[in-house]
Amino acid sequence: MHTLVLDQGYQPHRIISWQRAVCMIFDGKVEVVEEYDEDIRSVTICIKMPAVVRLLRNIVGRKRAIKFSRINVAMRDDFKCQYCGVRHRLRGLTYDHVVPKSQGGKTNWENIVMACYGCNEKKSNRAPHQAGLRLRRPPVKPKWLPIVAFHVDPASSIPEAWANWVYWHGRLESDP
Repeated sequence: MHTLVLDQGYQPHRIISWQRAVCMIFDGKVEVVEEYDEDIRSVTICIKMPAVVRLLRNIVGRKRAIKFSRINVAMRDDFKCQYCGVRHRLRGLTYDHVVPKSQGGKTNWENIVMACYGCNEKKSNRAPHQAGLRLRRPPVKPKWLPIVAFHVDPASSIPEAWANWVYWHGRLESDP
């Protein structure tokens, strides 16, 4: 189970483990806003597992660069193949080097897109134009990713206790 951390203005800040949240509660760094139904028991106390907590102080820190990872590339590409545009679960997508590694392509934000297995096989070891494919949008390093983008699968859902705090947690029914 995870805990959603809100900043002082009740905006989503990050997601942490419930164990870390309990430590922050006892350290006086956060207040509990929502709880899960599960109990946490020790020899001397019994508390509800925190679902949403709010920071009591504003945390000023440097902006962290977004880590290059398969899940973050999938989130940047909205879990869609960047050649055919079809949305897939994460396991239905592969990394694709726009400029193939054999032709000097690097493994970085500006050269990797998500592709379905069919398009990746069609492209093979060629540039997209050589394979008769066109990118839906050029790969770029994102400046931010949504806080709820911790999901490994767009078909999964956020915890019910988070719904009031994370408004755009899924696609709208009218979204393709």
